[in-house]
Amino acid sequence: MTDYLNVAITVALLIVSSMFHEVAHAATAYACGDPTAHDAGRITLNPFVHLHPVGSFLLPLAMVLAGGPVFAFANPVPYDPRRLRHPRRDEALVALAGPASNALQALVGTGLFYLIDFAYMNGALQLGVAQPMAQIASTYIVVNLSLMFFNLIPLPPLDGSKLILPFLSDSARQGYYRVQYYAMPIFLGVMYLFPMVTGYNPIGTFLHTAVYGTLNFLLGA
Repeated sequence: MTDYLNVAITVALLIVSSMFHEVAHAATAYACGDPTAHDAGRITLNPFVHLHPVGSFLLPLAMVLAGGPVFAFANPVPYDPRRLRHPRRDEALVALAGPASNALQALVGTGLFYLIDFAYMNGALQLGVAQPMAQIASTYIVVNLSLMFFNLIPLPPLDGSKLILPFLSDSARQGYYRVQYYAMPIFLGVMYLFPMVTGYNPIGTFLHTAVYGTLNFLLGA
């Protein structure tokens, strides 16, 4: 039952973290002049507006059961770069807002972890209470670090691929938008087909190193 509970907690934290990720995209787009996501009702903490049946449930569940870093995705936030006040700059800001929200959540989780440790060391919490609370806090950190680093990968359709947009010429930007039509097949090929053919999983290796290296740094391990 403990294993099932851990899986349920991890998936629940993924859902919450992904929700804030998408809200950050929507709110930033609105602040930069594009009301598309706002008009679609995406600036809300109602999780059912953001959740994707595969990306928010089945994928993270499979990742948790497989072990290692976990990631997920929600329904993409709609936005129109033509309505942004400064499209070349603002499109990158909208993309960066999601991973930035995960970085902030990881720091919140770190603060909670140290607060729990402080309470335990000073006798305010018993070990039987402090230990599971600390485990939940560390899982929250791992979940958000995983989402942050995963989305920063410069591979369409992930957020990291949009960070190069301010540096592209108009013709190159149009080429980027054309590549977006084939983004999902490219993404699935790199994520699953390439490791099956070569026996090497570059994204999995990157995530494991980045997530747990950062976790050890944050928690002083």
